[in-house]
Amino acid sequence: MFKITNELQKAFNGDAWHGNHVMQTLNNVKPENAFEHFIPNAHSIAEIAMHLTSWTEEVTSRLLGNLASEPALGDWPMPQEKTPKAWEKIIFNFKVANEELIRQCEVITENQWQDHTNDERNLALGTGVTNIELLNGLIQHHAYHAGQIALLSKF
Repeated sequence: MFKITNELQKAFNGDAWHGNHVMQTLNNVKPENAFEHFIPNAHSIAEIAMHLTSWTEEVTSRLLGNLASEPALGDWPMPQEKTPKAWEKIIFNFKVANEELIRQCEVITENQWQDHTNDERNLALGTGVTNIELLNGLIQHHAYHAGQIALLSKF
């Protein structure tokens, strides 16, 4: 497994340097708190988790050679239901998206990591980067939002 894939694995559900991995952080959330807006005009934990899933799926799509676009679910999808069962489904979808991304990363050869994504460079959209830069960006995205979720979980 290429080193960057190992870093994704650690951020997702391994021994992350920054603290709890994202799955542990999500699993620590009480379902009754997942949909709360503890800070006015800020996202709920469930919304952040769905955002993470959307972008994980989009990164997988880009690694498969598809053109960059807004994620199929949208940038910030909204939960349709606000129940413990819906929260379980949100966590499950995040898990599946990351496992699929890891599977895709495991078939990328070492020299393919330096290939550019199938897009022109656009800093604002994060397009036109190498495959390794794309995946590294998602790892940073996971860590950033894991920190937000950990803080919101304390309310």
